[in-house]
Amino acid sequence: MPTSVQGQEDSPANEETSISPTHQSTPPQSSSSTLNRLLDQYKCQPAPPSTPSKLLTTPPRAHQHHPPLTSSNKRKSTTATHPPSSPKKLKRVPSAHADPSKYAHVVNKLTDSLAPNLICLFIGLNPGIRTATTGHAYNHPSNLFWKLLHKSKCTPRLCRPEEDGEMPKLYNLGLTNIVSRPTKDGSELSKAEMDAGVAELEAKVATQRPEAVAIVGKSIWESIWRVRHRCNIKKDQFKYGWQDDSERMGLVKIGEHPWPGSRIFVATTTSGLAAGMRPHEKEEIWKELGDWVVERRIERGKAEKIT
Repeated sequence: MPTSVQGQEDSPANEETSISPTHQSTPPQSSSSTLNRLLDQYKCQPAPPSTPSKLLTTPPRAHQHHPPLTSSNKRKSTTATHPPSSPKKLKRVPSAHADPSKYAHVVNKLTDSLAPNLICLFIGLNPGIRTATTGHAYNHPSNLFWKLLHKSKCTPRLCRPEEDGEMPKLYNLGLTNIVSRPTKDGSELSKAEMDAGVAELEAKVATQRPEAVAIVGKSIWESIWRVRHRCNIKKDQFKYGWQDDSERMGLVKIGEHPWPGSRIFVATTTSGLAAGMRPHEKEEIWKELGDWVVERRIERGKAEKIT
């Protein structure tokens, strides 16, 4: 493409005015000479010699001498270029709901430990695989139930899972669960399955009539609340410890022997898989229950028999 004359623009109007008045007054010439003259006028001028590229004129970088790698400077180099990352705590992925057929092969040997007029009946979630196969409550080594029971003074000594059947006779304490089928993890139970167990709990409490029931885990109380109030419990409605007097369990209104029901205490879960609270926080909640149990045991005149 022809280049424009310095100070002019490449437009048709400028092409007409580019011929000087002197040329216009000269006699007409042949068409061939006019064409040659125009070609000479718009002939591309040779470009000025370009300056050599900076890349080519820049002197080559001097070769840098690197000392041979040794065990010491190799370790320093690795540390400088790849700083060690801080260890991250692995989060436990909760199990999904498991169909009952998954653990159909597990024979559940666990039975309730019940008696009339107990001081406190502990309501757990459901038996784990080890608890079901051995037939003794809270039998997994990671479960804190028996330790918290002792630290809270609900029992004057550390009991073994094999003593679960003797708890009503020894300390006026009972054991049961909201769901009877065993699973590896409590999260494998569905909400509907837990809600279905509430009516049976109410019947057990109404029959045995303990002074109080201890709900061993938040999810159990949430299930009882859903059935009673037909809605999920709100965050500001939930609390650990003693519940309102209107939330008694096993209330009997009709018949010859009406009964106001058992007081409800919501304790923390004792499962070793639950890491939502620190040990001392769990102990503080359980201590409130333990203080009450000790007081009631003394008032019943059982102190000499359980020391």
